[in-house]
Amino acid sequence: MTGGIMMLLFTRFWGEWALSAFSGAKNAPMLSASNTYVQIRGLAWPAILVGWVAQSASLGMKDSWGPLKALAVASVINGIGDVVLCLFFGYGIAGAAWATMVSQVVAGFMMVEALKDKGYNGYAVAVPSANELLQIFKLAAPVFIMMMSKVAFYSLLVYFATSMGTQTVAAHQVLVQIYCMFAVGGEPLSQTAQSFMPELLYGAKRSLSKARRLLKSLLIIGASCGLILGAAGTIVPWLFPKIFSPDPQVIKEMHKVLLPFFIALCVATSTHSLEGTLLAGRDLRFISVSMSTIFSFGALLLMLFSNLGFGLPGCWWALALFQWSRFTVALLRLVSPNGVLYSEDMARYELGEVSTA
Repeated sequence: MTGGIMMLLFTRFWGEWALSAFSGAKNAPMLSASNTYVQIRGLAWPAILVGWVAQSASLGMKDSWGPLKALAVASVINGIGDVVLCLFFGYGIAGAAWATMVSQVVAGFMMVEALKDKGYNGYAVAVPSANELLQIFKLAAPVFIMMMSKVAFYSLLVYFATSMGTQTVAAHQVLVQIYCMFAVGGEPLSQTAQSFMPELLYGAKRSLSKARRLLKSLLIIGASCGLILGAAGTIVPWLFPKIFSPDPQVIKEMHKVLLPFFIALCVATSTHSLEGTLLAGRDLRFISVSMSTIFSFGALLLMLFSNLGFGLPGCWWALALFQWSRFTVALLRLVSPNGVLYSEDMARYELGEVSTA
């Protein structure tokens, strides 16, 4: 809740400044519409962050039905809201923002309500002690670095694409949305690893051999789904680009990057299962160091490709290398003798006990 309120205030008072600094002078005409969208979406930040915590709690207790129902309802609200507000009332980007914001608030409340079925009061407010904050920090800080490295890299992609002009950034935004829609198919593999791996790695039913078999199954599923999702995601902008834009220049820019688009997308699902296993095994130092290192090299590569004039294809080849680097580094770590799937060292799991608030 605290983080959500801070994000809301930042969006309210510094959102326009951040957008202006990010988009540059070339895209000044987009600033007003972008700020309208961001200001409305920002109202949902507290509900989004609280909802994410509640969703993670449910998934950690192996309950996927509660979050599934919340996301299904939110999707319906968002879809109907977009149609009604944008098509019938003509609210444009503001209508799309309101529809998404309302759906996120509803999803947040439903995530919290789902905890009641498991005996938890999600509306209870308790200030954590210093010791509890320390234990949370030990877990959250490395994961935060990992997540921020990914978010920062995707933000850099948008930044460099934005500097190439309106039509290029339009093509990039279409591809990014398609990419995210198909790449999210690997997230259940990560959640499965995080839900079922802990008991096999350091629980009462500890069995490293079963953990390795589980990861093997997840990788096979991930590779199969990755190829299917990658092919499907590539076919859509290749054969049906006019669904997203009738502009021939935008379509041309989209078609330039279909190969790196496919290469990046097909490995995303497998990467989710590997990183989910590392999180379940609390190999947190490695996760944070490796992701920040890969981000640094990826950022340098983006700058190099941009300076060499590779255009939008340079951005997407950098993303493909970024994704395959994550996959390779995580896989090598897990199959190494010191990895969580082979090491008998139990010290890595001892972060102390956190009392229940």
